[in-house]
Amino acid sequence: MLSTRTACGRAVAFVVPDMAMAAAMAAVVYLFLLFGGATALFHDSDAGWHIRNGERILQSHVLPRVDAFSFSKAGEPWMAWEWGADVVTGAVHQAAGLGGVALLYGMAIGAAVWMWFGLNWAAGGNFLLACLFAAPMLSTASLHWLARPHILGWLFLIGTVWVAEKPLTHVRGSVKHLAGIAVGSAVWANVHASFLLAPVVFGIYGAGVVLRRMIWTGGDARNEGPYFVAAGVSLVATLANPAGWRLHQHVIAYLTDTALLDRIGEFQSFNFHSEGSMQIVLGLAIAFAGAFAALVVKRPERFLLSILLSLGALRSARALPLAALLALPLANGSITEMLSLSRGLARPLRRWLDDALSYGERLRGVDRQFHGAALIPLVVCGVLAWAGPRAAFPAAEFPVNAAAKIAELPADARIFAPDKFGGYLIYRFNGQRKVFFDGRSDFYGADFLARYGRVMAARPGWREEFGHWNFSHALVPPEAAIAGALEDAGWMELYRDRTAVLLEKPNGGGL
Repeated sequence: MLSTRTACGRAVAFVVPDMAMAAAMAAVVYLFLLFGGATALFHDSDAGWHIRNGERILQSHVLPRVDAFSFSKAGEPWMAWEWGADVVTGAVHQAAGLGGVALLYGMAIGAAVWMWFGLNWAAGGNFLLACLFAAPMLSTASLHWLARPHILGWLFLIGTVWVAEKPLTHVRGSVKHLAGIAVGSAVWANVHASFLLAPVVFGIYGAGVVLRRMIWTGGDARNEGPYFVAAGVSLVATLANPAGWRLHQHVIAYLTDTALLDRIGEFQSFNFHSEGSMQIVLGLAIAFAGAFAALVVKRPERFLLSILLSLGALRSARALPLAALLALPLANGSITEMLSLSRGLARPLRRWLDDALSYGERLRGVDRQFHGAALIPLVVCGVLAWAGPRAAFPAAEFPVNAAAKIAELPADARIFAPDKFGGYLIYRFNGQRKVFFDGRSDFYGADFLARYGRVMAARPGWREEFGHWNFSHALVPPEAAIAGALEDAGWMELYRDRTAVLLEKPNGGGL
């Protein structure tokens, strides 16, 4: 009888989802049914060159060393620093097209949501607060729901903080633990540039142990040594990439090049006055509150990490999802502990807090009995069936309809086009038609972006700059200043829609 009940219990747990699984599936359903994930994931055309680069690697079994996609910097040295993600994405695309790519990144987003709840539990967070914080987390993270390698980087980053939240009490007994950290860091270094955060996170947690001993009496059962060892192991493991230490040098140089980053939109501050931004503001407020709650409960490492993430989010919109994915679970753990330890409160308030916290614990007790893993294949099949025939780069943002006319141009046509169009053209023509510019900003550099910006805005000096490249055609948004300037200069219109206008240099014409 007992074995039968146990088997039934396991079967129920296998089918009924816990909160983490339910939220992950809800996020995936929302992504594809309401958020428009079949096309929304491709709002950034960088997905195009990532796919084609991955397919080239699979075909040649060789990592690219020079640029093969542009005519403006053809043959110049290029570091494909996210080649691992490119290979995975390219393989999925070969097997299932853009629908498969949408499925890959959609499921990665679902996995990030699932891991976010896991980090809440690892930090000692309350069930009710986790449910409450999930809304601002999803609103903030959705800012960068794109089919790009950074989504995979989220998984490694959440996992790193999850591991750091577990007590690392000694080195000898953590050999298996450290081996896992090494393997994960090595893989991460070949997938996304955020791998440098692994040693930073472990270092912050080690510093937290030291600070706790320096600031508060009573000592600390934990030892900072294993955290610093983990930081060193993760840093050394990231050298296991084709470029070795030069990858680290390249990433650091890129992230400290203010002249370049100032010209990239996603590295600018988020507009907190935009419509629907209140959830994002709320998320940052919770992160800051959690940071100071961490000091109350003597967790300086959480304070340091949360403040670092929050300040980064204020400086760059690209860091906003990181703050939501990491700082909110830590805030949950710190706020929960602070509320449970608060003394001197009025009895009604104290009773209400105790009841609420206790109720959340009971819900978590019930929740941990389930996992719902059996539903994953159903979600995968459902997403593939839905996204497969619908997945595409949105025609309202990219020259999808103009592509047929572009295909008629000579193979050596030198087309001036913005970086957003460039990534799509690389995808559409499988890298065979070389582009002027695409989203690899680290490759093109700040000076190139400045010259490109002068041409797009038709600012003084644009004619000399434009003529330098000897363009034969131009493919630009109709409202771009350069479109009107070229038409005034006699360039002939070959195609026009709401997204793009294709112009051709007149015979014997200037520029």
